Amino acid sequence: MEKLINEFSFGLFFWQSLIFIGLILLLRKFAWKPILDAVNKRETSIKDAMNAAEEAKKEMASIQEDNQKVLKEARAERESLLKEARSNGADIVAQAKAEAKAEADKIFAQAQESIQNEKRAALTELKNQVAQISLDIAEKVIDSELESKEKQSKLVNQLIKDTSL
Repeated sequence: MEKLINEFSFGLFFWQSLIFIGLILLLRKFAWKPILDAVNKRETSIKDAMNAAEEAKKEMASIQEDNQKVLKEARAERESLLKEARSNGADIVAQAKAEAKAEADKIFAQAQESIQNEKRAALTELKNQVAQISLDIAEKVIDSELESKEKQSKLVNQLIKDTSL
């Protein structure tokens, strides 16, 4: 019986081993290959995704660097524009001051010229009035001097003496 059990165990072991090896071959052909292919595809897609993520990270760093560069340039340009605006503002103020001074000088010169013209006109008017008063006085003096015939003759004789032909 022991022999029978041993043979039975050996036969059972043999058949179980044969079934196991067949099952492994079947699994290898139909299950493991697709499973391994799926695992390899998954591994490849994960590697590709990691590479893409790394590239995206590098690209983001590059974009961020470019953004910083553009931001620095924009700040520099803003500072330049502000500096130019301040300079232009100062120039405009200086130009406005110069124009205002020139206009004030012009107005002052015109006022002085106007004063001089008024002064000349007043002096001319004064001279005319003095001349008129002098003529009036001379006329009155001559009238009083030439009231009598004797004084007129005397004056005519005196004038004739003073003038020589």
